[in-house]
Amino acid sequence: MDLVDGILKADSRSMARALSIIESGGHQAQEILKGIFSKTGRGVVVGVTGPPGSGKSTLVDKLAQAYRKQSKSVGIVAVDPTSPFTGGALLGDRIRMESVSLDPHVFIRSMATRGAHGGLATTTEEVADLLEAFGFQRIIVETVGVGQTELDIARTAETTVLVLVPESGDGIQTLKAGVMEIADLYVVNKSDRLGADKLRQEVEVMLGIRRGNAFRHVAPHHRSDSRTVGQSDRKRLQPDGPAVRPSEPWEPPVLGTVASTGQGVDELAEALDRHHVYLEASGQLVERRRRRLAARTRAVLERGVQRWLVEATRAEELLRQRLDEVTDGRRSPYDVAAEILDQVKTGVAR
Repeated sequence: MDLVDGILKADSRSMARALSIIESGGHQAQEILKGIFSKTGRGVVVGVTGPPGSGKSTLVDKLAQAYRKQSKSVGIVAVDPTSPFTGGALLGDRIRMESVSLDPHVFIRSMATRGAHGGLATTTEEVADLLEAFGFQRIIVETVGVGQTELDIARTAETTVLVLVPESGDGIQTLKAGVMEIADLYVVNKSDRLGADKLRQEVEVMLGIRRGNAFRHVAPHHRSDSRTVGQSDRKRLQPDGPAVRPSEPWEPPVLGTVASTGQGVDELAEALDRHHVYLEASGQLVERRRRRLAARTRAVLERGVQRWLVEATRAEELLRQRLDEVTDGRRSPYDVAAEILDQVKTGVAR
């Protein structure tokens, strides 16, 4: 049984071997990805991002538990910082997911960023594809947690959750562009702490400003039913509440959770399901997948071109020959790059 057949038959050993090959890259990895591609797109990919210390890993652990209560299998890709000594993942996220680590229907893979920016590793999307092809119904991708520039997750996941905590920053920080603009759902975690209501209100005002109705959601915060989920959330999340209207734009809910106790996590899982229903009904699920695959194709093409430049041309040799001239200031990097490119083009033309 080759690796592709093993993956499609849900053989765990085949998947483990394939994961290692895909993370290493190369021709064999591409062959595996080509073989499983027709079986991708069947799972639901959820991205979880947010600043370090916001409790993302604990929240992912509890979210996986909520999905398991629904009898859904869960694959988790946890992107950790790269060790400066070994080049591997530090595995800090995985340690916080010990409650689901022994569940045979939950698979956790830690990945090192290995210098990649944007909060993900270079092969995170491919690993998520592999988990989908294996048959996992929910794939949760947790980013490394680098801050405002962590935007790659929006191009990888169908639904992006931004996790904040009362210590995330003041109102000016909340209104910043960047990571605040990519989320489909907002979660104020550790919402039993002082300042959680204020942060939640700031986020709702920020969302209102974007829609032109800044204080639409402010009033429901005067509540007595729950510290973590307000009346506005309960109205949106009730099964017998208003149906999803695909003709109307999605209004990102701002939910409260206490991940350490699991409070508010069931509501988060329900909101994620509602967003997936909305994407399907509105046609945005197909459109997002189309954009994602277009970006993936370009990335694969760029990697192929870079590999070709190294392996099939004299680009590296020419660079070494001219490096002394650049170092001595006799030529600029732009002159040398233009010369190398001209020679590469000439060689291709022949």
